[in-house]
Amino acid sequence: METVKGFRDIENADKRNKIKEIIKETAMLYNFNPIETPIIEYEKFVKSDNQNNETISDVFTLKDKGKRKLALRYEFTFQLKRLSKNKKLPYKVYQIGPVFRDEPITGNRWRGFTQCDLDIIGADIKNIAEILKASFEILNKLKIKNTIFINNRQLLNEILEELGINKNKEKIINEIDKLDKLSEKDIKRNLKKYNAEKALLIFKKPEKYFEKYKAYNDIKELKNFCKLYDIDVKFSPSLARGLSYYNWIIFEINSDIKETIAGGGSYLINNIQSTGISFGLDRLELLAKVETNIKKVLIISLNQDKKSISLVEKIRNLDIPCEIFYGKPGKALEYANSYNIPLTIFLGDEEVKKQKIKIKNMNTGKESLISEKDMEKELSE
Repeated sequence: METVKGFRDIENADKRNKIKEIIKETAMLYNFNPIETPIIEYEKFVKSDNQNNETISDVFTLKDKGKRKLALRYEFTFQLKRLSKNKKLPYKVYQIGPVFRDEPITGNRWRGFTQCDLDIIGADIKNIAEILKASFEILNKLKIKNTIFINNRQLLNEILEELGINKNKEKIINEIDKLDKLSEKDIKRNLKKYNAEKALLIFKKPEKYFEKYKAYNDIKELKNFCKLYDIDVKFSPSLARGLSYYNWIIFEINSDIKETIAGGGSYLINNIQSTGISFGLDRLELLAKVETNIKKVLIISLNQDKKSISLVEKIRNLDIPCEIFYGKPGKALEYANSYNIPLTIFLGDEEVKKQKIKIKNMNTGKESLISEKDMEKELSE
């Protein structure tokens, strides 16, 4: 039976678990608190403040037996409206879990995927720099090459106002945001529909040009704080991000794939200025270079069940994954190879008589007969 289009089975999740572990450890190092939220919410709550967002049309909707209109969680941000009430500020949280989008499948985009978010409710420029530093550190630990681009939605509005463009601002901004994806000719043709093609010339100008705008001061301040954190960020005047609820600083992180690996920005939650960033686990998995060789052990019991159970308990007490295979050695070795178990231990009459353990490295084929004490030492290294 095939999976539903846009969803997939993930059999070997060791790498994904390692990535999540690194994100959790880093988030907690920066004092972000872990939260978990429901996958299903009321449709009205999911769509409440974002009716005009294109993303809302991609929400998976459903009904329960009481005919109540429900929806699958499409992102984490809207749920912060509920969680952040009456909290001391800044309220710093992180969350890792599945989200759902009923949208076309392109490239490395799925309809069901895992998102990893860091959010600060009550965030100023200093907090934004801290989010970017935490994100930079996560990607470095995952050994993912990255470039952080920043902009200010207020700057985009200020430029359009200066040009006398007051209608269809959101649509125009969305077109400008595509400058890194479409050709200049295509962007110009799209902007012509709104009589806004003159805006294109502005966004091609060097960074120095934008210093005359009031909103650039926030970009300058953010760059200075990022410098204190020893991270390099690049100003991208055309960057807008797709969600219209962003109202201030926005950012994207790119790497060696065409899709963005992380992105976010500033928004209002219960009229409180906030900022968050979101990582797509599926994209991180493509790029991360993390060590996932877990030292698993398979004990092969050759009619030595009592001794094997005693030994498996000792190995598990060392925090090393271990199990017993009751059966023929040939099948046991096939089993170990099938599930990438690198170490096998044979326990038969001969081993028990000699008070030794026969251990085999499945990767090198090397076998050795050692004492139980030496085995514990070897496994602990």
